[in-house]
Amino acid sequence: MGDAAIFFLVGAAVVLGILAIRRRFGDFMGQKPNDYGDEFPLFDMREHLNGAMVCDGVIFGPLGRVTSTFEADFDISWDGTICTMKEVFRYNDGSTQNREWRIEMDGGGNFEAFADDVPGKGRGEVSGPAVLFNYPITLPADAGGHTLKAFDCMYLTKNGTVVNRSQFRKFGFRVAELVATIRKKDTE
Repeated sequence: MGDAAIFFLVGAAVVLGILAIRRRFGDFMGQKPNDYGDEFPLFDMREHLNGAMVCDGVIFGPLGRVTSTFEADFDISWDGTICTMKEVFRYNDGSTQNREWRIEMDGGGNFEAFADDVPGKGRGEVSGPAVLFNYPITLPADAGGHTLKAFDCMYLTKNGTVVNRSQFRKFGFRVAELVATIRKKDTE
């Protein structure tokens, strides 16, 4: 192997190493709960995700372009540390989707979550004004039926609106991203 090939391989290894470090520490996926532990307002899931809520969002495809928009109604109830979150989504193409989450909180801000399209369970943590949540999700058959790795972050704003950003990956590559707001439904 010639010097040029060795320099190329070393250079490629350095670039890949830098990209891996950036993704681990400087990218959206690099967030950790302790990044938010000292910030305010404090996100109390039982208070801020409770009752009738509305959600408006946008889904971006792998190239960063909008592929879909949606609105949703959430009906969220708590029985002690157990949450039932019923979601009804309406997409811009006229399709609908129903999902029901069951969330089990522990006493320290950690939780596990279960849903029919989540094989196994999701795990998350509340820290300061943020909720960071990892879970596998299986797409509907008409969307390919693939199981993706989801990283879902919710951030509480001062007025009580929750800003949600999620990334979905397959084999480590981002295939979709979701940005949404969640707020209490007007009862007037």
